[in-house]
Amino acid sequence: MSDEQDLKELESALPGFLGVIDTVIGRVESLFLAIGVLLMALNTVANVVGRYLLGNSIFFSEELNRILIILITFAGISYAARHGRHIRMSAIYDALPPKLRKLLMIIISLVTAALMFALCYYAINYIGTQASRGRVLPSLQIPVWIILVWVPVGLFMTGAQYLLTAIKNITSKDIYLSTAVLEGYDESETEV
Repeated sequence: MSDEQDLKELESALPGFLGVIDTVIGRVESLFLAIGVLLMALNTVANVVGRYLLGNSIFFSEELNRILIILITFAGISYAARHGRHIRMSAIYDALPPKLRKLLMIIISLVTAALMFALCYYAINYIGTQASRGRVLPSLQIPVWIILVWVPVGLFMTGAQYLLTAIKNITSKDIYLSTAVLEGYDESETEV
């Protein structure tokens, strides 16, 4: 893909202010995922090289990978929602007529958004509890609560993505799995 195509993929299909929010979320997701995956690969390769060529592992490698896994996981759920790639149980949904499918998609998106925002709220409270305990990672000496900050950030971005999907379905005549992905199956996918 060219750089122009990459940038177009990050642009929102939503108009106005909602499109700006959607675009910002998309860029943050992409940045977090790219940095997280690259750092994890670099850390793992450096640890293997250090262990086998130099005889010593990097003492903080496991902790750094744990931090990056949390980052990648919670940025990834938002990314999957943006691209309509979450697992769907669609047997009943697919059997419905279009108007009911659209209504169901709006309800699913709104309920999922509410659940993500509620989980974000609880994650913030959990981080507050962890901060009050004062625990730190053994090797890096970073407070544990800092590595958990990605959890509410990812949950919030996912909730926002589902909320934007609901809005897209309310304002559009078509049915969308996300703000830019129409419902249906790709030619390479088969319905089971």
